[in-house]
Amino acid sequence: MNIQPSFKEENRLYRAGYRHIAGLDEAGRGALAGPVVAAAVILPRRLRADWITGVRDSKLLTSKARLALFKHICDAALSVGFGMVSHDHIDHRGITSANRLAMRQAIKQLTPSPDFLLIDYLRLPDVDLPQKGITDGDALCVTIACASIVAKVIRDRIMATLDGFLPGYNLGRHKGYGTEEHIRCLKQLGPSCIHRLTFHPLRDWLVPRLPL
Repeated sequence: MNIQPSFKEENRLYRAGYRHIAGLDEAGRGALAGPVVAAAVILPRRLRADWITGVRDSKLLTSKARLALFKHICDAALSVGFGMVSHDHIDHRGITSANRLAMRQAIKQLTPSPDFLLIDYLRLPDVDLPQKGITDGDALCVTIACASIVAKVIRDRIMATLDGFLPGYNLGRHKGYGTEEHIRCLKQLGPSCIHRLTFHPLRDWLVPRLPL
């Protein structure tokens, strides 16, 4: 869905009296290794900037474009927060639990505190704030798209750092996702200490199948 996100949701909420609207998204949900990272972004009302026209779902942007937008977002935002949850939590509690925990961490870092949450797809039932989960929110809503960019850049940096500690997996290139290169490395080296052992194909390799 390569369309330009809009401020439609934010403007509706401003008219309803909300002042500090946080967009939330995560990066790393489908990776085979590393943490999941969530970001929360509160943009100022009536933000006017040329770079806004380049904001998209982070997956649709080049690395260079993401880095440039990351700087613009952090400079312009009223507040930015992020949270990170490990592969261990993902294996023991599931990816949805990890996403929600990372988002709660990100919200706690925001100053000023948000009075409404716009979230890509999810809702946070244990967060006592008005909120809306939007399917494809990172493609439709500017504030969520900005959060997706922040989360992606932070997670990519984490994976590049981990690459230095775990040579041979080329984490800095594929960022832990299930690329052909990553699968080849896994077949040669086996899983590292940051791989998600409950994710396919690792789960299938490591857990014997029961006879039918």
